[in-house]
Amino acid sequence: MNHIKHVAIIMDGNGRWGIKHKNSRNLGHKEGIRTVEKIIKSSIKNKIKYLTLYAFSTENWKRPKKEINFLFNLLENFLLTKISQFNKQSIKLKVIGKKNFSKKINLLLKKSEKMTLKNKKLQINLALNYGSKSELVHSFNMIKKNKKTINEKNISNYLFTQNIPDPDILIRTGNTQRLSNFLLWQLAYTEIFFEKKLWPDFNENDYNLILNKFKKIKRNYGNI
Repeated sequence: MNHIKHVAIIMDGNGRWGIKHKNSRNLGHKEGIRTVEKIIKSSIKNKIKYLTLYAFSTENWKRPKKEINFLFNLLENFLLTKISQFNKQSIKLKVIGKKNFSKKINLLLKKSEKMTLKNKKLQINLALNYGSKSELVHSFNMIKKNKKTINEKNISNYLFTQNIPDPDILIRTGNTQRLSNFLLWQLAYTEIFFEKKLWPDFNENDYNLILNKFKKIKRNYGNI
């Protein structure tokens, strides 16, 4: 039976859910936060150590400014209301991506990371302003800057996910089957599950079904 250390999730479908149910993309994003809370709780129950959530990509800046502002207000409210609770639950928060946000958001992210730094029950990697291609370029530039040899170990050591094990599982909700510039290096041997449900409809039972399915998969890593 396969042990699960790390689950990565592309939380797709919030906007479509909002249009379908409330005629508002923003309300879909708000509903998606409830699902995040359920999956965090379920990850702890399943003793998963790392949960990576694709919250905002480098390409998401192309969206309407009003929607982007709403998303960052949601993030701000989420951190302000939940970070103390995370700390009590021994949840660590780490941001992966380039922190090119407002001064207010940058300070809040820094404070949240610092407050939860020593926690060990679950590490949530929040992918914000994240793009895997720019992450790989960053890694190669750091290797060059430090005059290191280009090899797999050094590339991994300069990624935003340094010292984090590669995901065992990638889940993408929203009935879309692509990686969307997410953890391209790290997903080399990850088992991928595409889920038809939109993110706000995804629940703990759906999550547990995927975890249990993964446990039974024979993983060969190129062997037979």
